[in-house]
Amino acid sequence: MNGNIDPGTLNQWYVLDALTDIPASPRRNRLLGVELTTLRDADGAVVVSAEDRDDPLPVRERYGYLWTTLGKPDRDVLPLPEADEADRRHIVCGAVSVHASGLRIVENFLDMAHFPFVHTDILGAEPHTEVRHYTTEIRRDVDEVWATDCEFFQPQAALSASDGIVTQYIYRVAAPFATLLYKTCPNAADRWDVICLFVQPLDPDHCRAHPVGFLLDDTSELADLIQFQQMIFLQDRIILENQRPRLLPLEPRAEIPTRADASSVVYRRWLKEKGVVYGTTLGTTAAFS
Repeated sequence: MNGNIDPGTLNQWYVLDALTDIPASPRRNRLLGVELTTLRDADGAVVVSAEDRDDPLPVRERYGYLWTTLGKPDRDVLPLPEADEADRRHIVCGAVSVHASGLRIVENFLDMAHFPFVHTDILGAEPHTEVRHYTTEIRRDVDEVWATDCEFFQPQAALSASDGIVTQYIYRVAAPFATLLYKTCPNAADRWDVICLFVQPLDPDHCRAHPVGFLLDDTSELADLIQFQQMIFLQDRIILENQRPRLLPLEPRAEIPTRADASSVVYRRWLKEKGVVYGTTLGTTAAFS
């Protein structure tokens, strides 16, 4: 069942659901075109089974989520030490279905240029549209893509922010379908808020996105924090579902990058190095429009 999935995609850990959403009765799920069944057994343990496979899939419970894999990853679920800090709020924002490649979603997450136009008066506003120079790299020791020295003026960088500030960003792509953002915390000058986006590719052009935050905010209501993050992502979904092609182009010169797209350029180069083609225009001959 996995013969048409490249190893760079297959041998990864993926989020399926928040742990609080795992039912006792069997529930259908999907990953990389494979039908799954998820449930809790009589002892409370989570079991994930896949069609045409006799043994249950490996599972991990990390950061409030259930993770699984169809392949054989050479390392565990990505490390996130901030999730263990007791004073952080754990904000599970729910799964959002998006009719686009999961790789498109990760790339959009890395893009600061759209802030003033898609998240107007929240993450950006005219005339503050310039994306200043920042640093991108593939960190070979951990096999991740990082973008550092990022900054952008934001009218409301977080729910707890009362005024516009120049927000500092660090982007981290820890796996092809998993990305994290460390950003200026309005409530703690020497620490970062952490926002993660774990993408579950259902099919090459369809996925579920699982946004989650680990925030330093002890005043805002939980429902308001969830609503704020959902509002941001739903604004992105409108753009993502109208992009063409829905799959991520990896062919040279398929899309012309600008200076602001430095993280996208490095991300695509990293995907090519890893041989990831699932969700790209190189990975299927089907016509998606």
